[in-house]
Amino acid sequence: TENFDGYSDANPNIAVAPLNLAYVIYTSGSTGRPKGAGNSHQALVNRLCWMQKAYGLDASDSVLQKTPFSFDVSVWEFFWPLMTGARLVIAQPGAHRDPQLLVDTINHYAISTLHFVPSMLQAFMTHEAVESCVSLKRVVCSGEALPAELARQTLQRLPAAGLYNLYGPTEAAIDVTHWTCQADESISVPIGQPIDNLKTHILEGSLQPAVRGTAGELYLGGVGLARGYHQRPALTAERFVPDPFSA
Repeated sequence: TENFDGYSDANPNIAVAPLNLAYVIYTSGSTGRPKGAGNSHQALVNRLCWMQKAYGLDASDSVLQKTPFSFDVSVWEFFWPLMTGARLVIAQPGAHRDPQLLVDTINHYAISTLHFVPSMLQAFMTHEAVESCVSLKRVVCSGEALPAELARQTLQRLPAAGLYNLYGPTEAAIDVTHWTCQADESISVPIGQPIDNLKTHILEGSLQPAVRGTAGELYLGGVGLARGYHQRPALTAERFVPDPFSA
């Protein structure tokens, strides 16, 4: 073990500006060529503060960190509990793929909050002991479309837990929209509405609002957007365009 007696216990005197880089996570997207999306402290703090306002952790909560750190969900799993006085429990490597290990971990540490991609939630729901996880209060989903039948099944088997469907690309600080699932979700689960200080627009090719009933593309705006792609200025200029609706 390392001896820390010789280290200072004072907080580091480091000045951090809101737009300074907080983290870079690489995504291949549709091209197959990895590109690093760099997100700022401002974007990350906005996202974490929204999550606390929406879902409210306190000192009685335990958050399970089980997402590999190459995915941005791991960022809120690490920092949300630490900024709110909740307990951070780090799962064993590979636990996100093992329903039995997850059930054991949830029950041993009284986990109240955890994340699943929907395909892993589906695997978790196949375990016969899911109902024993009575400590769960918040089940957060993102990363894939959430089937309505899976949402209904989850709320039925975990009646004390809320189920929240979030959406966001790596080019923004984790998530940009949210939806609280209901027991009567119909054919598809919506991605919901923007989180605080984010905007969503469905636009046509000329960056004008798409007419209702026609196809368009989802554009994002607001403080949660990434600064751009790491060392890819041309791609950044192509993808991060000026907001035609900003004041």
